[in-house]
Amino acid sequence: MIDLDSFTDEAGSFIDDAVAEGLACPAYGAILPPKLYDQARTWQRHCRRGGYAGVHWPTEYGGRGLSADHYVRWSVACAERGVAPYANFQGFVLAGAAILKYGTEQQKQQFLAPTLSADITWCQLFSEPDSGSDLASLSTTATVDGDGWAVTGQKVWSSTAQFAQWAILLARTDPGATNHRGISFFLFDMTTDGVDVRPLRQMTGESEFCEVFIDGARIEADGLLGPLHGGWGVATSVLADERAGVASTRTGLRRQTDSLRLAAAGHDQVHAAEARVMALSAESEAIGHLFGRVGGDPRLGPLSKLGRTELASRMTAAELDLQGAKGMLVGDATEPFLYAPGMRLAGGTSEIQRNLVGERLLGLPREPRR
Repeated sequence: MIDLDSFTDEAGSFIDDAVAEGLACPAYGAILPPKLYDQARTWQRHCRRGGYAGVHWPTEYGGRGLSADHYVRWSVACAERGVAPYANFQGFVLAGAAILKYGTEQQKQQFLAPTLSADITWCQLFSEPDSGSDLASLSTTATVDGDGWAVTGQKVWSSTAQFAQWAILLARTDPGATNHRGISFFLFDMTTDGVDVRPLRQMTGESEFCEVFIDGARIEADGLLGPLHGGWGVATSVLADERAGVASTRTGLRRQTDSLRLAAAGHDQVHAAEARVMALSAESEAIGHLFGRVGGDPRLGPLSKLGRTELASRMTAAELDLQGAKGMLVGDATEPFLYAPGMRLAGGTSEIQRNLVGERLLGLPREPRR
């Protein structure tokens, strides 16, 4: 196995060459913008040919068979250069990790290699109109239908659903159970009859998210991933050790603050601008270190998510302000500024995160439940 330092040098050269050739896709976070869809898939396929798609996945499923530490190094090398480490977060991190951990051999053979080669794009069908931050209250049902299931319900905030061939789906299989009990995890064919995908237009002008209506769509018996009624455990476990995401987040934050420092140095009110950026830089470092502690104490997850979300709004606002009058015109900084407030909703609202911090970290009384 190649040692970590040699791998890091090799990966850096591969990325640099791809950037020079115009093959690399710029970093975009967890949600793939529709305008980058084709470029991201081209980049993913280039990585697969070069041996950098799924470096820590087993070779029998299309990976390179290296360690998780090699994958962390790959993710950081991409973050340092502002390049996406993969094309489809929902496929590579969520679906891929879940199938590797819980999938049958048939499921692994069917889905893993095509995911790495970007022949399959995935979306996530978890949140619902009345079950976003309180996901355990979801009402989409999967009822027994012969040797499979019939699914009925509505999902929302499903990024990449308009492109996806497959989805990871949470549905209630035991109507008598409450909360997270009685929920199962499925691999769901998005081309099945009874599926209606409707993109949602954002104030950025993009339609990254969709609502998905499901009316009696069939799932075959081999679509169940993990234990029946045990889908909550499958869904929560795949993000338990996302060290690469932590490392690349810290690197990305430093890139952002470095860019702000350069802008502040040329500002008319240089001292005030630099003081603002230094405060953001200190907060950014603190958030980065907090992310690094989440693996050892999952209670810190809501605090780190809240901090990262609020910091993003302040940093994108600072980027516009530092441009002066030019910041009022549409430019490269406009879309991140308009996009940032939406992250106060995605992945659990900031209000819910504050409740969790109060209850789990500070020991405050629980929020009244209806």
